[in-house]
Amino acid sequence: MSAEPDHAEPIRSYDVLVIGGGIAGVSIGYELASDRSVGLLEMEAQLAFHTTGRSVATFLESYGGRTIRILTTASRDFMDNPPEHFTRPLLKPLPLIWVAPHGEAADLRDMAASVSEFVTMQTLSPAEVDEAAPVFRDGWVELGLREPGASEIDVAALHGGFASGLRARGGEIHTSAGVATMQRVGDRWHVTDRAGRRYDAGVVVNAAGSWCDQIAALAGAEPIGIRPLRRTVFTFVPPADIDLHAVPLAADVGGNFYFKPEGGQILASPADEVPSEPCDAQVDEIDVAQAIDVINAATRFDVRHVRSSWAGLRNFVADRAPVAGFDDRVEGFFWFVGQGGYGIQISPALAAAGASLIRSGSLPAMLTDRGLDAAALGRERLDGLTDVVAH
Repeated sequence: MSAEPDHAEPIRSYDVLVIGGGIAGVSIGYELASDRSVGLLEMEAQLAFHTTGRSVATFLESYGGRTIRILTTASRDFMDNPPEHFTRPLLKPLPLIWVAPHGEAADLRDMAASVSEFVTMQTLSPAEVDEAAPVFRDGWVELGLREPGASEIDVAALHGGFASGLRARGGEIHTSAGVATMQRVGDRWHVTDRAGRRYDAGVVVNAAGSWCDQIAALAGAEPIGIRPLRRTVFTFVPPADIDLHAVPLAADVGGNFYFKPEGGQILASPADEVPSEPCDAQVDEIDVAQAIDVINAATRFDVRHVRSSWAGLRNFVADRAPVAGFDDRVEGFFWFVGQGGYGIQISPALAAAGASLIRSGSLPAMLTDRGLDAAALGRERLDGLTDVVAH
């Protein structure tokens, strides 16, 4: 049960109240705090407890659909040249090798053609794949692609920079502040959290990830049909004859696995997408076992023992693109959700987009110049769509 509000508790008033302390919430809060008063509510005792804190984040301009690729390429300058609140470099080069087993080379060529608007991939023969990623079994690879600008993202530095920048700009972050009630009164939202603390704001930004439809229900808004999908990650130590320094980030074109070096071991995933309720995601050992079988068939890793494993939720709407825009039926309610597995790498550009839409109703030039229209991010595009498309 929700605690009864203590009316001696002062009401905290803001121009904008952001709900959610993952990468989505802190990034848009940071952008808006440059010229607005911002409060942020996080239901957990710490920020980035769920999806953001479990992300295996890489910066891949070939990843995702066209909207994602626009947002990723538009985020590159921020990642390469972060502002003052980001205390260390955000990107570290990490070669990406896409591979196709025999019979799937055409799919890899199609992928290269589809991303050529934004990134030029380098085609690799099986021998060149073996040189770039000397871990695959003889004869398994038919074709490879290298993405030249692929990098690893320092997730903690990125999230922490947004959070510290938000505070430095006067924003306030409230943890253990899960939303209990929301009501629109005149031109203001009145919000209480589960501890009975009260807030009001002209605009509420719903950046609640897997819980976004629950927040929408409290606001009287229609759900957007968010689908949390569980992804499994695990680590193992490779055989002694495999040089970890020679292992790149590698993924198969069929979406069956990816792996990369990580602190003296290998981090791997079956790239699974298991439908889930919003929750603290836990590993299903069957998913790990199936991933080991697939990876062992393709590589010489000969995985037998898992050192650690975890799971996280990736949140998608039907067309797998983010939702950023005001609800067309509920005044002052702004959606900022559905980043899926791309939320870290697109966060700078998407936050700039969201802040610009709140301020002026339009997107910044760095996105419109790349061919992105606000309607491609708006909630209305989802009317009539129900199922999440396959990845």
